Amino acid sequence: MLALRAARAFDGERSIAGPVTVVTEDGKIRAVERGHPDVAGAEVADLGTATVLPGLIDTHVHLCADSENGALDRLPEFTSEHLDAVIADGLDRQLRAGVTTVRDLGDRAWAVVDQRDRHRQRVLASGPPITSPRGHCWSMGGEASGDEALRSAVRERAERRVDVVKVMASGGFATPGTIVDDCQFTEHELRVVVEEAHSLGLPVTAHAHSLAAVQRSVAAGVDGIEHCTCLSGGAMVVPVDLMDALAEADIAVCHTLGSTETPPPHIREAFERMGMSLAAKINAVGRMYDHGVRAVSGTDGGIGAGKAHGITAHALGDMVEAGMPNSVVLASATSGAARACGVTKGALKPGWDADVIAVQGDPMRDITALHHVTTVVIGGQIATTVLPADRRE
Repeated sequence: MLALRAARAFDGERSIAGPVTVVTEDGKIRAVERGHPDVAGAEVADLGTATVLPGLIDTHVHLCADSENGALDRLPEFTSEHLDAVIADGLDRQLRAGVTTVRDLGDRAWAVVDQRDRHRQRVLASGPPITSPRGHCWSMGGEASGDEALRSAVRERAERRVDVVKVMASGGFATPGTIVDDCQFTEHELRVVVEEAHSLGLPVTAHAHSLAAVQRSVAAGVDGIEHCTCLSGGAMVVPVDLMDALAEADIAVCHTLGSTETPPPHIREAFERMGMSLAAKINAVGRMYDHGVRAVSGTDGGIGAGKAHGITAHALGDMVEAGMPNSVVLASATSGAARACGVTKGALKPGWDADVIAVQGDPMRDITALHHVTTVVIGGQIATTVLPADRRE
């Protein structure tokens, strides 16, 4: 049993005025209590002036990618031993950033799916994304063409117990030769994927940079959309009727925000050619929020030096800049992300998984507090902490 004493809490939806004590037992949250009561038999961690909140969830990562530029291009060169090391490093970076659950949306040759149960963090995985022949991320091994091949691809993922099916509805910036502002599949083909997946109890999320790909994905009935950049005619175009449709269908949109440095020159040139910029993206995110579109936090972590693993705090800062309230932003990486991923995490309430982090400061007032993670608890066990020994009894 573990009792975490803190100055205040965010429970996944709202603030709890402090002082607060979170009690965990057998991997679950047993209680969240005001004050610092004595808890018989519990190890006590005094977190001082920190805020406790649920462990963060990054809903879009690539654990096979090594957080260096050209990461996805180099995947075919990696040996299985090197892939293991890259995956472990990515998870370590995420852990230090307070991320206790990741959703991997594109591995190579099932590397993440096959080892997802070996790690401290909860790893959800899609396996290789379903893509068109020589389409975006084709080298991961997910090429499929035609109705029966698409159905077969979904069935293979179900047999391998994936947590979500990912389909590449448009091209991508990281795969030369693909058309980012166009579609890789017809609406009918996307519907085939969605219907087969849903019949097997699996959700579908669609990578979609082009406006047409987003529209087709919505019409096909996907559960989530990654990027949702809405590129058309050299600009980001987000029509009101599309926002209406996204909100009405309650589709979880992951904007894949967050970066720590500018992308490589060839990616930057492609952004400029397509009319994509951080300012335009943040503006679109704010408009979608104002229109009732549900956002979940994810970073595309691992694909480059500026999109390394462990940058959730940067992504959430971008969402605040877009005009979203801190409470909504924090929920997008906790309770909202947990809902999108279908896991009993992301909330400080009895019976939920005891994944808890502490950050120095109050992220409800200043989102940059998330850059200062001091303690990470997974399943009721302290995974990492900067607390001195005398603060643990």
